[in-house]
Amino acid sequence: MPAKHADPHILVLPARKMAVVTTIGDPAVVGPEVMPALYGAVYTLKFARKKAGGGAFTVEPLRARWPDAHRKPKTAWTGIWALPIPDDVEALPQKVPGVDVRVETWTYGTVAQLLHLGPFSAEGPTVARLHAFIEAQGYVITGPHEEEYLTRPDAKAQKTIIRYQVGTR
Repeated sequence: MPAKHADPHILVLPARKMAVVTTIGDPAVVGPEVMPALYGAVYTLKFARKKAGGGAFTVEPLRARWPDAHRKPKTAWTGIWALPIPDDVEALPQKVPGVDVRVETWTYGTVAQLLHLGPFSAEGPTVARLHAFIEAQGYVITGPHEEEYLTRPDAKAQKTIIRYQVGTR
C-alpha cells in the first residue's frame, strides 16, 4: 500500500456485496471462532465458481465494523465481520454449523480513512487523528467505525485501514 494512505484522506467508495458474520464479545476471542465459517463460505464459493468455468474472483482483505466499541466494554462489542464477494451472489454455502454467514450490501459513499501501522491496541491516536481530520474538513461521521485488515493479526507489522462514512454538517 502506498505511503500516502498513512495520511487521512476523503474518497468515494461504491457499495459492496459482502459475506457477513456478526459476533458479540472480545474480538480476540470470538473472531477466531467465526473465521472458519466466513472464510469457508467465501472460498467454497470461489472454488465452485472456478470449477463451473466462470465468475472467478480474488478474496479481498477482511473488514469489520464496530458499531458500539466506543460505548461498551470489549467483552460486549458487536463485531460485524465481512469479506467482499461478487455482486451477483445471492446466497453462500454454510460451512460451520451454528455460524450463519449471510449476504449483505454495505453502502459507503463518501468516506474518510487512513492507514494505521501497528497493533490494534495502539489504534487510539490514529482514530483520534482521523476524527480531527474529519472535523477539520467540515464533515461529520455518519457510519460505524470500520477496519480493513491488510495483514494477519499475528503479523510483525500490522496494517489496518481505519474508515468512517462521512457527510457534510
